[in-house]
Amino acid sequence: MIVKSATFVTSAVKPGQCPETDLPEVAFAGRSNVGKSSLINTLVNRKNLVKTSQTPGKTRLINFFAINDRFFFVDLPGYGYAKVSKKERSQWGPMVESYLTERENLKGVVILQDIRREPETEERDLVGFLNQVGLPFIYVLTKADKLSKNKQFARKKQLRERFSLQDDDFIVFSAKTAQGKDRTWDNIMRLLEIPRSQPNHQPDSQPDNPPPETP
Repeated sequence: MIVKSATFVTSAVKPGQCPETDLPEVAFAGRSNVGKSSLINTLVNRKNLVKTSQTPGKTRLINFFAINDRFFFVDLPGYGYAKVSKKERSQWGPMVESYLTERENLKGVVILQDIRREPETEERDLVGFLNQVGLPFIYVLTKADKLSKNKQFARKKQLRERFSLQDDDFIVFSAKTAQGKDRTWDNIMRLLEIPRSQPNHQPDSQPDNPPPETP
């Protein structure tokens, strides 16, 4: 994918503040400090389109970035261990849920997980939720340069069994080496062409849960 332009457009805290456009969108979701900013910056060949931070939970809004004036990347607030107030966490959960369920432009979600860490309740709940609402997703394992090839394979095997997915459903990615960049783009372009309909994958059980609580 040749990226000629990538620009920040706006931030939103509720659906009414999202851009008024018919352009398709792909959202990025993951635990705080999982590497969402680094992934997006690597994909668009920019160093600081999305600001990276050493402070988990820095992203507290839904941020929209126009790519080639053809579609949007949407950076969702990270969930997990960010040190923010319970009041903020209670506000972010409904905000993200409303976006995922009500935004007609949304074509799919890129789920990010640090390959060094085991999947937790939030990842499992997010997979189940996306299946329930019929949103296709990509599962990207970030920071791959931190693990050997054998350990990368072992983590994919664990996730495949945990979520009843196929080995090819996981993309191993490193912002440092650009491993997995082309494959991530290939899958994003496919997402942009997939209509929201039936879930493409099923976890080994389907808890009737909302999306994971954001920090």
